[in-house]
Amino acid sequence: MKRFLTIVIFVLLGGVAVAQNVQLHYDFGHSIYDELDKTDGSYGRPAVTTTVEMFRPDSFGSTFFFIDFDYSSGAKGAYWEIARELCFWQESKMNWLSVHAEYNGGGSQAVGTFNNSWLGGLTYSGHSKDFSKTWSISAMYKYIPHTRNGAGELATHNFQLTGVWGINFAAGWCTFSGFIDFWREHRPWQGTSCILLSEPQFWVNLNKIRGWDKVNMSIGTEVEISNNFVAKGFYLVPTVSAKWTF
Repeated sequence: MKRFLTIVIFVLLGGVAVAQNVQLHYDFGHSIYDELDKTDGSYGRPAVTTTVEMFRPDSFGSTFFFIDFDYSSGAKGAYWEIARELCFWQESKMNWLSVHAEYNGGGSQAVGTFNNSWLGGLTYSGHSKDFSKTWSISAMYKYIPHTRNGAGELATHNFQLTGVWGINFAAGWCTFSGFIDFWREHRPWQGTSCILLSEPQFWVNLNKIRGWDKVNMSIGTEVEISNNFVAKGFYLVPTVSAKWTF
């Protein structure tokens, strides 16, 4: 699932910015990996995913959420994350520290209910003078109820490290953004306990075409890079994508 796909705008002293978008992704995972395809009529990796994202600042910090819907002859799965950051320390006009709180959860016909999880920690964020480059690093405690390790013992207390970036370049024509997560989650059924997930995105922004300034559409791609996330081992799954920003 996606996590903090694009937080490319931040709030600083005297600055207010809101980012909302809807994305459509066609996923090639079922074509590249046989184990992710439908077999014997069972439900495999969906080919189509839509994502709704919102980032909204206020005088105390910011709120971010996204919702993924997977489709295969209709909606087959949903997943969402919501995060709240409270900014309490400003190092400079371009760097600050926030308290981070987050919830993740959802479910699908393929795997049933995803593990609900609650996260809390600190986020250190920054940006360039012209806001063309933004980034954040989060270190968090992650509580996953009812999780057990290979010995059958409760293993609910875990951790997560997250990095997020956004880069606008080529006079605003292109955006390179994404995240990388590393966390512990015991999965006895596949013999793993540590998971790596990154989803870099590349967008071409069509509102830079002459006369298209009100066409807030971008086209591009996302590549899901993971280890022990989709299944045990390394996977690299590209998509072809479109995005409308409000």
